[in-house]
Amino acid sequence: MSDLSKIPVTVITGFLGAGKTTLIRHLMQNPQGKRLAVLVNEFGTVGVDGEILKGCADENCPEENIVELANGCICCTVAEDFIPTIEALLALPKKPDHILIETSGLALPKPLLKAFDWPAIRSLITVDGVITLADAEAVAEGRFAGELTEAQIAAGEHDTPLGEVFEDQLACADIVLLTKADLAGEAGIEAARKVIAFEAEEKGRALPVLAISEGVVDPRVILGLEKAAEDDLAARPSHHDGAEGHEHDDFDSVVIGLPEQESSETLVAAIRRLARENKALRVKGYVAVKGKPMRLLVQAVGERVRHQFDKPWSGARAGHLVVIAEKGDIDEAAIRAVLGA
Repeated sequence: MSDLSKIPVTVITGFLGAGKTTLIRHLMQNPQGKRLAVLVNEFGTVGVDGEILKGCADENCPEENIVELANGCICCTVAEDFIPTIEALLALPKKPDHILIETSGLALPKPLLKAFDWPAIRSLITVDGVITLADAEAVAEGRFAGELTEAQIAAGEHDTPLGEVFEDQLACADIVLLTKADLAGEAGIEAARKVIAFEAEEKGRALPVLAISEGVVDPRVILGLEKAAEDDLAARPSHHDGAEGHEHDDFDSVVIGLPEQESSETLVAAIRRLARENKALRVKGYVAVKGKPMRLLVQAVGERVRHQFDKPWSGARAGHLVVIAEKGDIDEAAIRAVLGA
């Protein structure tokens, strides 16, 4: 049971494109009478998710309560970024009742939980719970299993970089939300449940799993868990336990500036080609389309691309996409060629 005098923090983790921002947007729209604050961590140098959430700001979660930290992992820069940001949120004229942290899709949650033991904040906040989102379709299709390279096998490695991140995110969870359930179908959901049950059993844990679509879940199910997860680290095993720190050298990102596009369909086809030929894991950003006054928001996971016109451009119609892949698969020149940049 957590100390009720501390402000509860919910850590929302999950792999790239699992739907973390969509879930937070739903929670912002259904705050259960609570004043919320949101901390968004992006892997690339250009943030997209924070801007999406700021577009949903209201009296329950005003824009000044939404903070974005780009280009890195907050658990790697605790003193420089995480602690000052939490202190700033706690110093707001109207203190938040609950803080939501959206981690980078490549983040390992456990090092972040350790940060809650820092003297500057440990008496002020507590980890109410860790919510891990898992793309039901991706899990069912085994996209996180992957294949080890000859070099990795020679080095005695047993898990792919994708697999390690996925397993660490599950191992830290209090609840797993199987997202995009509508795309996975009943068979896909059942297959994904079996994978997660196996992973949880391997770690000696029992995890509640709930299938959702479009981020819609009763907030009472995932907020107010009172888990005090920072005091329960031993029960949340990580591939990196015992290490001095952890690196994100397995993944990289590049930001591609784009001119106005002839059509959204042509761009979508190019992004799908990036997934097939350049092994892009995630593509997201804003693009200008000729003849359209509004900017096109693009979010892709592999070959699955979602796009919509979200709001009018302010200032220059400067489009850009963030492309994330495993380090050896990032070839900026090749990516630019595919996107026609």
